[in-house]
Amino acid sequence: WTPGLRRWQQRVLFLRRVLGAAEWPDVGDDALSASLDDWLLPVIGGVTRAAGLRGIDLGAALESLLPWPQRRRLDELAPTHVEVPSGSRLRLDYSGETPVLAVRVQEMFGCAETPRVAGGRQPVLLHLLSPAGRPVQVTADLAGFWSGSYREVRKDLRGRYPKHPWPEDPLH
Repeated sequence: WTPGLRRWQQRVLFLRRVLGAAEWPDVGDDALSASLDDWLLPVIGGVTRAAGLRGIDLGAALESLLPWPQRRRLDELAPTHVEVPSGSRLRLDYSGETPVLAVRVQEMFGCAETPRVAGGRQPVLLHLLSPAGRPVQVTADLAGFWSGSYREVRKDLRGRYPKHPWPEDPLH
């Protein structure tokens, strides 16, 4: 398992939780172990030596669990990255119950709404960071943050990071 394959697994399991077990297969470790003959055996059928296992494309074997239209939907409903107003493409973390986007506060200036995934059903949990990359706020309600606690966060960060812009109205 590579980190990329674990992220793929977490994205599919997230959609299974949010959109339903009927639509998305169980790709958890236990379910995969129980169904090795279905998804892994066709890929390793011709391998006769341990050295031949190195050439196995585990990613292709796992992706075969999803029909082609569902593979496209995976990328639409559970994207790997989100583009923020600053232009950066940041990776989403699906390892918990809710997808997490760790982003510097300044990179969200101009964004009024919390990014959403799963066809708009699930807001992303934002870990808003200082310029040094330290968490200053965790929220799934960006609009509420801008209208509420941003004033206090701004006051604190403006003192610690005077060379960075801290507008009174972060939406404009």
